Amino acid sequence: MKKLLYIYIIVNSFTFFSQKKEVLDSLPKTLEDYVFVKPGDTLTVKFNEITILPKPKFRISDDVRYYLWFRRKVFKAYPYAKLASERLDTLNARLERIPSKRKKRKYTNTIQKYIEGEFTDQMKKMTRTEGRILIKLIHRQTGKTAFNNIRGLRSGWKAFWYNTTANLFKLSLKDEYNPQLVNEDFLIEYILQQAFQKDILKKQSSKLNFDFQKIIINKKAEINVDEYRQMFAKLRKKKKNK
Repeated sequence: MKKLLYIYIIVNSFTFFSQKKEVLDSLPKTLEDYVFVKPGDTLTVKFNEITILPKPKFRISDDVRYYLWFRRKVFKAYPYAKLASERLDTLNARLERIPSKRKKRKYTNTIQKYIEGEFTDQMKKMTRTEGRILIKLIHRQTGKTAFNNIRGLRSGWKAFWYNTTANLFKLSLKDEYNPQLVNEDFLIEYILQQAFQKDILKKQSSKLNFDFQKIIINKKAEINVDEYRQMFAKLRKKKKNK
């Protein structure tokens, strides 16, 4: 009962994401205020009055365009993960104060209809990349993967089926958020931390346990966008062959 809202958001989301394929977004051209690093360069961490994060280090200047493209995706997905976490916390807190199972069910149905109107239209506009980021960010905000949350209420078979369905659209409900080991998650967290410090996004602490300051020091703030460069190359080739 308590996790129905969360399940609604996740299970319905892969249908929405599948409706909009990744497109050749115009890559940003603004390359100012970035530091570029070449092999063998010494990492220099620069601090200012409001941040303790080093500036991102790029191998070549063109990588900045792919980074800014990905940052736009994170900025689009994060508010929905944050809102989903807030709605879930509110729902659970109120359900704790409702003694009747019938009233709990009625209240949950009411909230689900409200959330449907709040999320559906915007989720339909998301690309697969944005959907994948959202699934990872919900794990960041709630501390549990979508798959584990669904399995907690439904049979293991249904959870398996939902995961299989998501995989058809290259989205997995088993995806975990791990900025220490997964490059994309590192990029997401770096983007979030910068946005929090600059008040671009409203901060909501992660329910996962990781020390991002140590992670970024170990990675020397180097930004790897190779997978997105390759993705765009494939899209351009596909478009050219049509």
